[in-house]
Amino acid sequence: MTTRTTFLSALPTPKRLGYSFNLTGRIGLAVILFWAFIAIFGPLLAPYPAGEIVDWDYFGPMSDKFWLGTDYLGRDILSRILMGTRYTVGISLAAVFISVAGGVILGMIAAVTGGWFDMVLSRLLDAFNGIPSLLFGLVTVAAVGSSIPVLVLTLAAIYLPGAYRFARALSVNVNTMDFITVARARGETTVYLIVREIFPNILGPVLADLGVRFVFIVLVLSGLSFLGLGVQPPNADWGALVRENIEGLSFGAPAVVFPSIAIATLTISVNLFIDNLPTKIRDRSE
Repeated sequence: MTTRTTFLSALPTPKRLGYSFNLTGRIGLAVILFWAFIAIFGPLLAPYPAGEIVDWDYFGPMSDKFWLGTDYLGRDILSRILMGTRYTVGISLAAVFISVAGGVILGMIAAVTGGWFDMVLSRLLDAFNGIPSLLFGLVTVAAVGSSIPVLVLTLAAIYLPGAYRFARALSVNVNTMDFITVARARGETTVYLIVREIFPNILGPVLADLGVRFVFIVLVLSGLSFLGLGVQPPNADWGALVRENIEGLSFGAPAVVFPSIAIATLTISVNLFIDNLPTKIRDRSE
């Protein structure tokens, strides 16, 4: 009994790790985990093939056979949403990881090295950041063509400047602390300063920023898909499902309502979770 108690007490708890969530944060996390589960296993749970016409009644109502109704061609909308979750969540996750990883690496390097590299890179990315995100996405996808790699890289490029500015601001603050001065006096390299000293101290705010940018990327991807430049038929993400069933809005068709609800629940739950995520920088000099 004593061994079991000792083992359990040694396990990290959310409070011990510095994370404490109230009921709202737990609800947000639960919804995020639900959509993550659907993104992984959704196609296996779909009652019908996503592209198969299974009903002659277009914009059909909810029933025992079609839980969320049918779309404008008579396809099961539940199966379409389950399949579309993988595209919406997968593309958004890939894009946000690329943009945040690139922005954090460049931001830390610019903060530590300073000089002309910091100045030139900051001015270039500031100029790029002045371009409206949706306009840049429209021009790029229309010029190059809509494919999943193009969508991922386009969305990542849109939000990389913002991630860079955020990471650089945090890194500049950490770079002025005493333990960084001590590390420089020891003769530590730039790589050591970035990996061992600066990055651990900005990780919390960076994770919070990653969640915020994930929400923005989901909305931009949905906007591009609504305009017909996102995931192409017969596949569809949630934004494409709203666009292709928009004519059913006047009928109150479930086919246009439930994809909209899916977008709202994911973005709102991520925001609720982020609001309960600690973002303070720990002072390692203590």
